[in-house]
Amino acid sequence: MPVTSMSSTVPPLFFLFFFITIFNLSISAKSWPLSQENKIQEQDRDPFVGFNIGTDVSSLLPPPDLVKFLQTQKINHIRLYDADPELLKALSKTKIRVIISVPNNQLLAIGSSNATAASWIGRNVVAYYPETLITAISVGDEVLNTVPSSAPLLLPAIESLYNALVASNLHTQIKVSTPHAASIMMDTFPPSQAYFNQTWLSVMSPLLRFLSKTGSPLMMNLYPYYVYMQNKGVVPLDNCLFEPLTPAKEMVDPNTLLHYTNVLDAMVDAAYVSMKNLNISDVAVLVTETGWPSQGDKMEPHATIDNADTYTSNLIKHVFDRTGTPLRPEVTPSVYIYELFNEDKRAKPVSEASWGLFYGNTTPVYLLHVSGSGAFLANDTTNKTYCVAMDGVDVKTLQAALDWACGPGRANCSEIQPGESCYQPNNVKGHASFAFNSYYQQEGRASGSCDFKGVAMITTTDPSHGSCIFPGSKKVGNGTQTVVNSTQVAAGETSSRSLLSRGFCASMMILVTCVLLPFW
Repeated sequence: MPVTSMSSTVPPLFFLFFFITIFNLSISAKSWPLSQENKIQEQDRDPFVGFNIGTDVSSLLPPPDLVKFLQTQKINHIRLYDADPELLKALSKTKIRVIISVPNNQLLAIGSSNATAASWIGRNVVAYYPETLITAISVGDEVLNTVPSSAPLLLPAIESLYNALVASNLHTQIKVSTPHAASIMMDTFPPSQAYFNQTWLSVMSPLLRFLSKTGSPLMMNLYPYYVYMQNKGVVPLDNCLFEPLTPAKEMVDPNTLLHYTNVLDAMVDAAYVSMKNLNISDVAVLVTETGWPSQGDKMEPHATIDNADTYTSNLIKHVFDRTGTPLRPEVTPSVYIYELFNEDKRAKPVSEASWGLFYGNTTPVYLLHVSGSGAFLANDTTNKTYCVAMDGVDVKTLQAALDWACGPGRANCSEIQPGESCYQPNNVKGHASFAFNSYYQQEGRASGSCDFKGVAMITTTDPSHGSCIFPGSKKVGNGTQTVVNSTQVAAGETSSRSLLSRGFCASMMILVTCVLLPFW
């Protein structure tokens, strides 16, 4: 090809593919946020386990520390009983999804005024979303049972809030519903005979039509613990705790011949049947509360740490196994465990203050057994717990426990000797924490190995600091810590860069090939 012909052909090709390159880059850049949003929506459709966070706690963490604790525990879904502005602010840009709530005492104002509902959405949703991932609004809590006089205002309040979301173009991202107690259903076993209490049909029928129209879930607070307490001798304890059953012990619905291996599945299916009796079959059940108390008075002998551990651990495994329910095996309901912290300010009975997995200071009440349930809960029994000295113990008692740990207890105390990495801080509490944890880890974190006559406690917070690495810690080097959520963000950023790089490289290959092709 003559040189003159080549020079007249190259510029058009060059500019053509230059614009193709720029176009591909812009498409790649724009598609990343979209694909990330789709990924988040996909994750929301998967069954999950979340936690309710109550506020009747005498030593509740400040919001920033609470959020850090949630991230450490790999908890990505929470439900609040209000819309605490400081906590919503602290949740910003964290990937933690949150249900906020309208307390029962605000139903009258919101149900009576569209302007009040719009103002509530502006203050508590628009002000934080999307930086804070608000996924739903629960309007009231067990209104039909606890404040039946407010029942006529329930649906108007829900619809007013929904309309305010529509006005802000947030109605597809944020759902609106209301949690119900299981007692709104009658004859729940066998599930095939369940139906909603006739007293509340004037509320439930239009509410369910609203949920169906808006794609919102039926929120249910379901407690196998209370089923057991109210039906002793009829419902076996193992059925309530998700324990393995022989076929003879499985509950069988005589109308459908479906076998139920646990009470919670039967309660969920009772909700589905109750809805079907009102001609609603496309509304999902979301279990907004379920749990088991770890302590009770003499009237509640089955409120024990062992039963609470068994129920919660088996529940988590059951959700992540994605086996659905006998009636709807293709749909596994997500659940919110009641609750994250013991609400020690609650009035009697004792069990009311004993539903939490943690005390307010983040010390675990009991240690879950959820291995194999994915990257969920650092409070996974024994592999991420430590033993440290308690606050407020007198130095003399602490010193005696330290001497025992490093002497007869044969804990490895070499790292707290002068000049070693854990000598500082040079005080009894710091040295005792290291010695207690050393003994606890060498004993395999066995029950009773973190007591030291009442001066030690178990914690899920890694006590390592600086170059001092406590036994059992996964920290390495100069005390650096890997936070799971940060790692995931970094991976996302890498994916974004890789996506752009692939688009750029592909375009450059086309460009170079087409520019050089005339030389062949």
